[in-house]
Amino acid sequence: MCKKIFIAATGQHCGKTTISLSLLHLAKKKYARVGFIKPIGPKVFMLDGVEMDMDAALIASVYGMEADRALMSPVVLGKGYTKRYLSGEINPEAPLESIKKACRELEAKNDFLIIEGSGHGGVGSVVGVNNAQVARTLDAPVIMVASGGIGCVIDSVQLNLSLFQQQGADVKLVLVNKLLPNKREETLGFLRSFFESRQQQVAGAFDYSRTLANPTLLDLSKLLKLPLQGDQQGKNRIIHNIQLGAASSQRVIDTLQDSTLLITTSSRDELIVTTSALYNIPAYRQKLAGLVIPGIAPISAISQKILDDSHIPYIRTLQNTAEVFITLSEHVSKMTADDDEKINLIKATAESVFDFDAIDAMSR
Repeated sequence: MCKKIFIAATGQHCGKTTISLSLLHLAKKKYARVGFIKPIGPKVFMLDGVEMDMDAALIASVYGMEADRALMSPVVLGKGYTKRYLSGEINPEAPLESIKKACRELEAKNDFLIIEGSGHGGVGSVVGVNNAQVARTLDAPVIMVASGGIGCVIDSVQLNLSLFQQQGADVKLVLVNKLLPNKREETLGFLRSFFESRQQQVAGAFDYSRTLANPTLLDLSKLLKLPLQGDQQGKNRIIHNIQLGAASSQRVIDTLQDSTLLITTSSRDELIVTTSALYNIPAYRQKLAGLVIPGIAPISAISQKILDDSHIPYIRTLQNTAEVFITLSEHVSKMTADDDEKINLIKATAESVFDFDAIDAMSR
């Protein structure tokens, strides 16, 4: 008989997929056959010709589950799906039936199945299959992931718990993620005091990590929908700082921090030339990850040659500097199968963060 656990969350960007990656890694140490399903897929991705959710595609690629990709993402909310459902073109029972069928097939071939929700508890309500309904229908105990803090965790968990309780889903554990290391024990102490008096178990997950939270050069290239030029070996380098090259060249260079992506307009020839030259000096390569060069003015021919000869990774865009800076600064990084450093860190850290036997005991 296959054991199941449902990974829910209080909202986006809490770290559900990170938790799923971790639990899959740990489950594979105990069980011969481990599966994954994301019943509701709001972020469409094509993997080997199959339309599926982006996070399900990530899991499939990392853990070699491509053969099950058609089952791992049974309801994909692609363009027009919601309107077709609401207009009656899609049978009202179809989404839940698709989820139940896919889950049955995965249960038949696995010993342990991780079911990952989407966003907060109510996501999917528009097509009749929100996370709480799915967890109850699949009879899967729930781990609810919340992100950092004290007040925000209590407020968001209480809001989501009410929906899961209304649907009759069994929330076994509140898992607090992205904890500040120097406040970890204090935060968990207050949260346990609040929730355990309400018969709700609480545990800590990952501490906040810049490595896990920050984007790679390739991620930002995809965000801007523009190619990454220069040294392609640096495409998976993690960007820890984004700096606007608005000051003098000397001031910009003096204030570079660790693994900085520098935004400098196409008319700043002296800064483009300076950073290109410095990129091949080891002390500066540690600080300078690459460039984004916005602006409609063409880069001068000599500056372009120096830029290309240096092999510094760069993205060229015709957007203005302010638009690019806002876009990059507000971006929330999502992991991809190419993010080897992040994935390896998650697997290694999971060994010390999670008590998988305790989580396994919650599953059924």
